[in-house]
Amino acid sequence: MAKKTTSKSGGKAGGAGRDTRGKKTGTSVAKLSARSEGGSRSSDAGMGEAFIKLMQSPLVAELVAVAATAALAALAEHGFTSGGTTRGKRAGKAVKEAGKAAAAAVGRRLGTEVDEIRKAASASRTGAKA
Repeated sequence: MAKKTTSKSGGKAGGAGRDTRGKKTGTSVAKLSARSEGGSRSSDAGMGEAFIKLMQSPLVAELVAVAATAALAALAEHGFTSGGTTRGKRAGKAVKEAGKAAAAAVGRRLGTEVDEIRKAASASRTGAKA
């Protein structure tokens, strides 16, 4: 992406990039990132499409559901009461525990998926059915 930068004026009446009459002075410089100069747009588009397909996969949807369920269960287990001076600390602790529960649930689910893939791969190598 090209980004337009201007030099700071030393208190001139027209502002940065303008002379005293308000006309442009041509001090703007366009900076190009290395990515746009390299011409790697087709590989970026391919990676973007692959990422979108990954996000739309049933496995990712299931992992998000598992994480949300575990987080909600952890929040419900921790419980909230109205009032009290330590409410902010309790809420922070509950959110932290919910994040840990979600991560653990996703880890367990991914482990199960990887085990199933390994079993299927070894069964296909040996010619047996899983």
